[in-house]
Amino acid sequence: MVIIIGLGKTGLSCVEYFLAKGVTPLVMDTRANPPGRDQLPPEVELILGLDGERLNQAHLIVASPGIALATPELKAAAERGVEIVGDIELFVREAKAPVVAITGSNGKSTVTTLVGEMIQEAGLRVGVGGNIGVPALALLNAPADLYVLELSSFQLETTHSLQAAASVVLNLSEDHMDRYEGMADYRAAKQKIHQHSRHILINRDDLQTQPDVGTVWSSFGLDCNAYGRCEIEGRCWLTLHGEPLLAVDEMKIVGAHNQANALAAMALCDAVGIPREPQLAVLRRFEGLAHRARFVREVGGVRWINDSKATNVGATLAAVAGVREAVKGKLILLAGGQGKGQDFGPLQALLGTQIDKMYCFGQDGALLAALGAQTELVADMDEAISRAAAEAKSGDWVLLAPACASLDQFKSFEERGDRFSARVMGL
Repeated sequence: MVIIIGLGKTGLSCVEYFLAKGVTPLVMDTRANPPGRDQLPPEVELILGLDGERLNQAHLIVASPGIALATPELKAAAERGVEIVGDIELFVREAKAPVVAITGSNGKSTVTTLVGEMIQEAGLRVGVGGNIGVPALALLNAPADLYVLELSSFQLETTHSLQAAASVVLNLSEDHMDRYEGMADYRAAKQKIHQHSRHILINRDDLQTQPDVGTVWSSFGLDCNAYGRCEIEGRCWLTLHGEPLLAVDEMKIVGAHNQANALAAMALCDAVGIPREPQLAVLRRFEGLAHRARFVREVGGVRWINDSKATNVGATLAAVAGVREAVKGKLILLAGGQGKGQDFGPLQALLGTQIDKMYCFGQDGALLAALGAQTELVADMDEAISRAAAEAKSGDWVLLAPACASLDQFKSFEERGDRFSARVMGL
């Protein structure tokens, strides 16, 4: 018996995968009304909740990334010898083309998208998905010369057979501390991406990305070494061993974090033989992803930036560092939501220096507001926007980079970002 835990897009892709192989799986979901229920074929049984007895009868459990392996029912099944995998493991067992594998606390989606577009620009067939957009198993439905997968730590926990052509952990900062027993546990999950990888890329500016296994073939960082960033004749350039590749001011995406993302994307593409010109063409036109440091509007000389995807402290630090050098006046930060057990302490050092004012809202807003005198606790994001609009003057920037998940007040970070953008457009 094959049991799939968790519906939604990924769960449905697993159902389709097994039905195509002549296997009718059983589906379980802990939610009262799981997404995708109406699309489930009639021959597939759905159980709401986890049935331990049925789980122990399975020969294979395909677990959603959202359910922890420490869940008692899964632990009991594993102890009985039941194999537990995720959809990524099923994918890599089937995929015939090389895989570029990308993880990290922040920047995964941007780098995954850049690499995918660079490969496509080179005239090759590419499948892009995983933790972004298309479920990995759905990528098997179309021919591909290369696959590019964004992988979360949760997905990597149940992936054992990945043999990436190139892999990277972009960076590491506290995230999902409500699921992991500290940073070492979280890092270990991320590092699984490098097992059996043929080309490992590390971030020189974050030593936690250095792998415990394999050989490091290349690195990126914001100095002049390897894939790096140099000032040449008064102009900032992306470089390889000090040789200029692209002037930073030719890119539409801004900020040091996006320069690092661009360097990582080029290094990964070099590792799988993508020519330089397609890489540069993409970097010149790429405007960034929605809800990731996207300019919304300028009102009365005040610039409003939507980085709703900044769902952890590390992402917020990167967002602040990315825009601060361009801010002429004050930087006002809007932050709050579900903190997922993170330490907000790193933000404290920026208050009064990089961050001039922080409006805090949501489930853990009070924890953020306790960081310093430059903070103010408000009821919700709408009030934060109103207060920021009343305070900001020409030359100031208002940045939504919440450092928290959105699920206390919104369905997703996308809904939060859309609400922010709509309110700003209505100012």
